[in-house]
Amino acid sequence: MKMLTSLVLIALVFFKTNLHGQSTGKITSAKITFEFVSKEVKGTIEGFESQSKIDWQNLENSYFKGAVQSKTLDTNNGLRNWSLRSGKYFNVDDYPKITFESKRIRNENTKLLVTGNLNIKGVEKEITITFTKNGQQLVGTTSLYSIDYGIKIKKRREDNLVKVKMVFETGS
Repeated sequence: MKMLTSLVLIALVFFKTNLHGQSTGKITSAKITFEFVSKEVKGTIEGFESQSKIDWQNLENSYFKGAVQSKTLDTNNGLRNWSLRSGKYFNVDDYPKITFESKRIRNENTKLLVTGNLNIKGVEKEITITFTKNGQQLVGTTSLYSIDYGIKIKKRREDNLVKVKMVFETGS
């Protein structure tokens, strides 16, 4: 009986230590893709930097803060990339980074909703990113209108819809 009690205590200590060790994490890398819906143009953006911290047990202690290098915008078409990076659209020389900083994080069923400020070309707007956890990954999606950030692809606002997907690798 003493042996069984000892094994249970050891298992509980190990489980608690293991759980505690995984209760907070950082974003270690990211793959970010986007689609200009009306143009059916898909691409990626890189140069990811993060100062985020995720406390799974106390989400109010968490924050998401990061940036990507706008010059890394890639649609797999050199001429289109050059155009999008120009002053007419993303103006990467004057605005080398696209940044995001969270203001609120909350759980909703199995989703993690992160609301914060997205800054593109010096224009800051509030957006919400919906994340799901998949093992060590956080998969997030959001939609925005590029025209709201001074990037006019089409005349009508609704034709400037951009869908964004982020896959974050998390670690301690």
